[in-house]
Amino acid sequence: MIWVFAFTVWVSITAGLYLAMSRDLLRIVLGLAILGGGVNLLLFASGRLGSPEPAIVPIGERVLAASAANPLPQALVLTAIVIGFALLCFSLVLVMRLIHDAGTDDVLALRLAEPPPTDPVKPALPLPGCDPEHPGAATAQPSPR
Repeated sequence: MIWVFAFTVWVSITAGLYLAMSRDLLRIVLGLAILGGGVNLLLFASGRLGSPEPAIVPIGERVLAASAANPLPQALVLTAIVIGFALLCFSLVLVMRLIHDAGTDDVLALRLAEPPPTDPVKPALPLPGCDPEHPGAATAQPSPR
């Protein structure tokens, strides 16, 4: 049983990381949601998986039975699920609005949203290797685009 659960956690974290490293915005958001689910499973596993007794103190006793599941990871996972769902909904709305405004969901094509180099309020960031304050800036060549 523990090996099946460990394999499930591994698959969900691996799939989440694979999707989060994509160029497509919707895949990135979905990957982060799956990654959050994998982390929730990992946290849930810290509270005893095979315990047959619930995390409830019996009537007349003051402490939880030693063989009962730990209620703290269950409470943390439940809270994390609610927060993760709210962040997923919010990020999906932001991504859909960004796709609507920009006309693309490719992360590299969204560089058009950066300010132009001549903007007086917020100039564009310099290219990698073109930082004038870097000690090797005189010898560094800018990367071609």
